[in-house]
Amino acid sequence: MKTIAVIPARLHSSRFPKKILYPIDGKPMVAHVFDQVKKAKSLDDVIVAIDADETAEALKKLKIKYVMTSKSHTSGTDRIAEAIEDQDVEVIINVQADEPQVDPNLIDLLASEFEDETIGMATVAGMNMDAKKLTDGNTVKVLLDRERFAVNFRRDPIESEAGGYYHHMGIYAYRKSVLDKFTSLEPSENEIKFQLEQYRALDNGIPIKIILTEKVNKGIDTMDDLKENVGE
Repeated sequence: MKTIAVIPARLHSSRFPKKILYPIDGKPMVAHVFDQVKKAKSLDDVIVAIDADETAEALKKLKIKYVMTSKSHTSGTDRIAEAIEDQDVEVIINVQADEPQVDPNLIDLLASEFEDETIGMATVAGMNMDAKKLTDGNTVKVLLDRERFAVNFRRDPIESEAGGYYHHMGIYAYRKSVLDKFTSLEPSENEIKFQLEQYRALDNGIPIKIILTEKVNKGIDTMDDLKENVGE
């Protein structure tokens, strides 16, 4: 089962301009993500999917493998689909470019789920949900069924469900056939309503398996996040 990780790395972001190239200990943030992902034992390859020459120059210096993709993509999922469209691969792991402390063991756990041929899509959630995260609209929550499949995702909790939420982390894995189907679909009603792309899968009958972990590292969306997570 050939498995690769793709790190979609759009250069421009509104809250933290060019954050993927922000230096941490002398290396761009995205290079730290790449180094962490490379530690996963289940992967046959790791690729950064980029959209800018500036990013390409930074990665060339570090001899990091990348693929140039269109600037017009509206999501990392679409960027990944372009990056791997001609690849002979079965499972793709989508790792965000702003997760410099991503745990490679989580990547291996995700990959191992696909030993079950019925699994087409999977993601990660943390069990460390507290009152602050529960009420924070920037923390995406996921409700599970008894078999660890996602029932729904929320930014704002529903009181009757509050005790069952887990902290969703934006690492995804897909079989290539499921990724191709996902990116061919139009945004669904709930995806638009809740501004959560994973609803496109649920609304179109694509089950999402959830891997549970003790702790979820928050992605770097702002300079404050950087200071909190990596002490910059």
